Amino acid sequence: MAKLEILEFPDPRLRTIAKPVDQVDDALRALIDDMLETMYAAPGIGLAATQINFHKQLIVIDISEESNEPLVFINPRLKVLDDELAEYDEGCLSVPGFYETVSRPSRVKVNALDRNGEPFEMIADGLLATCIQHEMDHLNGKLFVDYLSTLKRQRIRSKLEKAHKLAMAE
Repeated sequence: MAKLEILEFPDPRLRTIAKPVDQVDDALRALIDDMLETMYAAPGIGLAATQINFHKQLIVIDISEESNEPLVFINPRLKVLDDELAEYDEGCLSVPGFYETVSRPSRVKVNALDRNGEPFEMIADGLLATCIQHEMDHLNGKLFVDYLSTLKRQRIRSKLEKAHKLAMAE
Protein backbone atom coordinates (compact mmCIF):
# COMPACT_ATOMS: atom_id res chain seq x y z
CA MET A 1 0.00 0.00 0.00
CA ALA A 2 1.06 3.57 -0.58
CA LYS A 3 0.23 6.89 0.97
CA LEU A 4 -1.04 9.24 -1.73
CA GLU A 5 -0.71 13.01 -2.15
CA ILE A 6 -3.85 14.94 -1.23
CA LEU A 7 -4.62 17.99 -3.37
CA GLU A 8 -5.19 21.18 -1.39
CA PHE A 9 -7.51 24.12 -1.99
CA PRO A 10 -7.32 26.20 -4.18
CA ASP A 11 -5.87 23.56 -6.57
CA PRO A 12 -8.10 23.72 -9.69
CA ARG A 13 -8.03 19.91 -10.07
CA LEU A 14 -10.35 19.75 -7.04
CA ARG A 15 -13.04 21.29 -9.27
CA THR A 16 -12.98 18.38 -11.75
CA ILE A 17 -16.25 16.44 -11.95
CA ALA A 18 -15.65 12.71 -11.44
CA LYS A 19 -16.76 10.17 -14.02
CA PRO A 20 -18.36 6.80 -13.17
CA VAL A 21 -16.09 3.86 -12.46
CA ASP A 22 -16.31 1.46 -15.42
CA GLN A 23 -14.81 -1.63 -13.87
CA VAL A 24 -14.22 -2.84 -10.33
CA ASP A 25 -11.01 -4.84 -10.52
CA ASP A 26 -7.85 -5.56 -8.52
CA ALA A 27 -6.29 -2.25 -9.59
CA LEU A 28 -9.27 -0.32 -8.23
CA ARG A 29 -9.22 -2.35 -4.99
CA ALA A 30 -5.50 -1.53 -4.61
CA LEU A 31 -6.35 2.16 -5.06
CA ILE A 32 -9.11 1.81 -2.44
CA ASP A 33 -6.57 0.35 0.00
CA ASP A 34 -4.14 3.21 -0.76
CA MET A 35 -6.92 5.75 -0.24
CA LEU A 36 -7.82 4.20 3.13
CA GLU A 37 -4.17 4.24 4.21
CA THR A 38 -3.88 7.88 3.12
CA MET A 39 -7.10 8.84 4.92
CA TYR A 40 -6.10 7.12 8.17
CA ALA A 41 -2.59 8.64 8.08
CA ALA A 42 -3.87 12.19 7.42
CA PRO A 43 -5.84 11.61 9.79
CA GLY A 44 -9.33 11.93 8.39
CA ILE A 45 -12.71 10.21 8.28
CA GLY A 46 -13.41 10.50 4.54
CA LEU A 47 -11.58 10.80 1.24
CA ALA A 48 -12.89 11.17 -2.29
CA ALA A 49 -10.84 10.02 -5.29
CA THR A 50 -10.93 13.59 -6.65
CA GLN A 51 -8.79 14.67 -3.69
CA ILE A 52 -5.96 12.41 -4.87
CA ASN A 53 -6.31 13.55 -8.50
CA PHE A 54 -8.17 10.40 -9.63
CA HIS A 55 -11.38 11.66 -11.17
CA LYS A 56 -13.66 8.67 -10.80
CA GLN A 57 -16.70 8.28 -8.53
CA LEU A 58 -15.03 6.63 -5.56
CA ILE A 59 -15.26 7.48 -1.85
CA VAL A 60 -13.84 5.90 1.30
CA ILE A 61 -15.18 6.72 4.77
CA ASP A 62 -14.58 5.48 8.30
CA ILE A 63 -16.25 7.33 11.18
CA SER A 64 -15.58 4.60 13.76
CA GLU A 65 -13.66 5.49 16.92
CA GLU A 66 -11.08 2.76 16.28
CA SER A 67 -10.76 3.47 12.52
CA ASN A 68 -11.62 -0.14 11.76
CA GLU A 69 -14.96 0.10 9.91
CA PRO A 70 -14.07 1.31 6.41
CA LEU A 71 -16.89 2.00 3.98
CA VAL A 72 -16.39 2.09 0.21
CA PHE A 73 -18.80 3.81 -2.16
CA ILE A 74 -18.29 3.34 -5.91
CA ASN A 75 -20.57 5.34 -8.25
CA PRO A 76 -22.71 6.56 -5.31
CA ARG A 77 -26.17 8.02 -5.81
CA LEU A 78 -27.77 10.07 -3.05
CA LYS A 79 -31.37 10.70 -2.11
CA VAL A 80 -32.30 13.12 0.68
CA LEU A 81 -34.78 11.44 3.06
CA ASP A 82 -35.37 14.29 5.48
CA ASP A 83 -35.49 18.03 4.78
CA GLU A 84 -34.38 18.69 8.36
CA LEU A 85 -30.88 20.12 8.40
CA ALA A 86 -28.08 19.15 10.76
CA GLU A 87 -25.09 21.36 11.49
CA TYR A 88 -21.58 20.00 11.86
CA ASP A 89 -18.21 21.66 12.12
CA GLU A 90 -16.68 20.29 8.94
CA GLY A 91 -13.03 20.02 8.13
CA CYS A 92 -11.42 18.67 4.99
CA LEU A 93 -8.12 17.01 4.15
CA SER A 94 -7.97 19.33 1.12
CA VAL A 95 -8.49 22.39 3.34
CA PRO A 96 -6.13 21.51 6.21
CA GLY A 97 -6.46 23.30 9.52
CA PHE A 98 -9.85 24.90 8.90
CA TYR A 99 -13.21 23.94 10.40
CA GLU A 100 -16.49 25.69 9.71
CA THR A 101 -20.14 24.97 10.48
CA VAL A 102 -22.07 23.63 7.48
CA SER A 103 -25.77 22.69 7.35
CA ARG A 104 -26.77 19.59 5.38
CA PRO A 105 -29.78 17.25 5.24
CA SER A 106 -29.76 15.05 8.33
CA ARG A 107 -30.86 11.78 6.71
CA VAL A 108 -29.96 10.34 3.30
CA LYS A 109 -30.14 7.12 1.30
CA VAL A 110 -27.15 6.04 -0.76
CA ASN A 111 -27.02 3.46 -3.52
CA ALA A 112 -23.52 2.41 -4.58
CA LEU A 113 -21.21 -0.46 -5.38
CA ASP A 114 -18.92 -1.90 -2.69
CA ARG A 115 -15.22 -2.75 -3.13
CA ASN A 116 -16.20 -5.98 -4.89
CA GLY A 117 -18.56 -4.27 -7.31
CA GLU A 118 -21.66 -5.52 -5.52
CA PRO A 119 -24.58 -3.07 -5.30
CA PHE A 120 -25.82 -1.99 -1.87
CA GLU A 121 -28.13 0.55 -0.31
CA MET A 122 -27.59 2.38 2.95
CA ILE A 123 -29.62 4.82 4.99
CA ALA A 124 -27.40 7.20 6.93
CA ASP A 125 -27.98 9.95 9.46
CA GLY A 126 -25.90 12.13 11.74
CA LEU A 127 -22.17 12.34 11.12
CA LEU A 128 -22.21 9.56 8.51
CA ALA A 129 -24.86 11.38 6.43
CA THR A 130 -22.81 14.59 6.64
CA CYS A 131 -19.60 12.79 5.69
CA ILE A 132 -21.20 11.05 2.70
CA GLN A 133 -22.58 14.37 1.42
CA HIS A 134 -19.24 16.12 1.97
CA GLU A 135 -17.33 13.45 0.02
CA MET A 136 -19.94 13.31 -2.74
CA ASP A 137 -19.56 17.07 -3.14
CA HIS A 138 -15.90 16.40 -3.99
CA LEU A 139 -17.01 14.11 -6.82
CA ASN A 140 -18.98 17.07 -8.20
CA GLY A 141 -16.07 19.52 -7.91
CA LYS A 142 -17.45 21.20 -4.80
CA LEU A 143 -15.72 21.91 -1.49
CA PHE A 144 -17.15 22.67 1.94
CA VAL A 145 -15.72 26.20 1.66
CA ASP A 146 -18.26 26.79 -1.13
CA TYR A 147 -20.94 26.83 1.59
CA LEU A 148 -19.18 29.71 3.38
CA SER A 149 -19.37 33.43 2.78
CA THR A 150 -17.13 34.85 0.07
CA LEU A 151 -15.09 36.65 2.74
CA LYS A 152 -14.45 33.47 4.79
CA ARG A 153 -13.62 31.46 1.67
CA GLN A 154 -11.18 34.12 0.44
CA ARG A 155 -9.50 34.34 3.86
CA ILE A 156 -8.99 30.55 3.91
CA ARG A 157 -7.71 30.62 0.32
CA SER A 158 -5.19 33.37 1.15
CA LYS A 159 -3.90 31.57 4.25
CA LEU A 160 -3.45 28.29 2.35
CA GLU A 161 -1.77 30.00 -0.61
CA LYS A 162 0.65 31.68 1.81
CA ALA A 163 1.36 28.34 3.52
CA HIS A 164 1.99 26.70 0.12
CA LYS A 165 4.44 29.45 -0.85
CA LEU A 166 6.30 29.08 2.44
CA ALA A 167 6.47 25.31 1.99
CA MET A 168 7.87 25.73 -1.53
CA ALA A 169 10.55 28.15 -0.28
CA GLU A 170 11.89 25.59 2.18
